[in-house]
Amino acid sequence: MDTEVPHPVPEDCNGPLHPKAVEGFQLFNTGKYWQAHEALEAAWRAENGEIRHLYRGILQVGVAYLHITRRNYIGALKLYYRSQRWLQPFPAVCRGVEVARLRNEFEQAIRTMRSLGPDNLDGFDRALLKPVVWQPQQEGGSEL
Repeated sequence: MDTEVPHPVPEDCNGPLHPKAVEGFQLFNTGKYWQAHEALEAAWRAENGEIRHLYRGILQVGVAYLHITRRNYIGALKLYYRSQRWLQPFPAVCRGVEVARLRNEFEQAIRTMRSLGPDNLDGFDRALLKPVVWQPQQEGGSEL
């Protein structure tokens, strides 16, 4: 297992998103979490810098959401804890991705899931499964 912990520097958050990451976000935002996983994994594997860990963390949020929709309480919690390792080091916005918003909304979904407990996930409000929000960037990393 990869024990590397990301230590993003400001340069990691400049520049464009990997095209597979954009594809993954689009799939994620339509609730196609497994397909998003595949696209984000391709982006994660293609990158060399610390940004790869952001893609990895978002991938794990999507898989946790998938577990919630399948009423897999333990699986969702495992992915929640794993994702924190990769998402926490990143600033509020990185490469146009609203990381802080994603963390906060994911935390709310997990709090709600925990309050329901493992036997009551049929009552989980899927509206709490929020999208990845990002702003496309122009070449060179400047915002549109």
